[in-house]
Amino acid sequence: MSLKTFVNRARRSLLALGLGAVIAGALAGPAAAAGIDDIVSKKKLQVGVLVDVPPFGMTNANNEPEGYDVDVARLMAKYLGVELELVPVTGPNRIPFLLTNKVDVLIATFGITPERAKQVQFAIPYSSFDVVLLAPKAKAIGAAKDLKGVKVGVARASTQDTAVTAMAPQGTQIMRFDDDATTMQALLSGQIDAIGVTTLIARQIQEMNPAAEYEAKFVLRRQPNGIAMRRGDADLLQWVNTFIYFIKNNGELDAIHQKWLGKPLGELPVF
Repeated sequence: MSLKTFVNRARRSLLALGLGAVIAGALAGPAAAAGIDDIVSKKKLQVGVLVDVPPFGMTNANNEPEGYDVDVARLMAKYLGVELELVPVTGPNRIPFLLTNKVDVLIATFGITPERAKQVQFAIPYSSFDVVLLAPKAKAIGAAKDLKGVKVGVARASTQDTAVTAMAPQGTQIMRFDDDATTMQALLSGQIDAIGVTTLIARQIQEMNPAAEYEAKFVLRRQPNGIAMRRGDADLLQWVNTFIYFIKNNGELDAIHQKWLGKPLGELPVF
């Protein structure tokens, strides 16, 4: 083989490899981040929200999303000067919706954890609450060690799922449901003995069936919630952090908290 033929073949091979790498990168690479310029350019902010975690996310009489998270989303769109599109999500599909570009951000009562931060990036907290283990008063549960043999219900892929799974001793029967509403029903109907829930949902359960004398046995964890974005867009993260800082300091976030939770916002965790 002549030197000229060898060089030509080598060039063709390198070109083919380069093109293949580009195609493979395009097909297998991570979803593109939604930058501030992209959102402003399309004049629309697509926000994933939960609609089964009142008062943070629920549907009204017109079957439209409303709640704490929805009001934060509306305020965010207002400050960006764009139209808001609310996209209902569930606990298990929140991250897939974000990573496949179905939404730009998640404002979905999304607890900030190191595990989730491997897949998404979080802004500073905009809300926070405790996650507790709720069970009838007659049920002798004082700590995680007492869960052996107990049927504990949690919403699948939720912060309470993670917390219960991490601390429950061997022999605990962890039953995972699609959402908080289904988990609540399982407790009320006697399918499970206890439930991992936020203090807000715990209060609702207590009001729905006061005769059962449900009580919070112990705190599973404190859950700071953050707006989540795809990794890699520092400009969007900077803007969202600035937005949250601003509405915390000018009183708008406190007004939303007062509206939906009936008390002042208080101090939020920082990181």
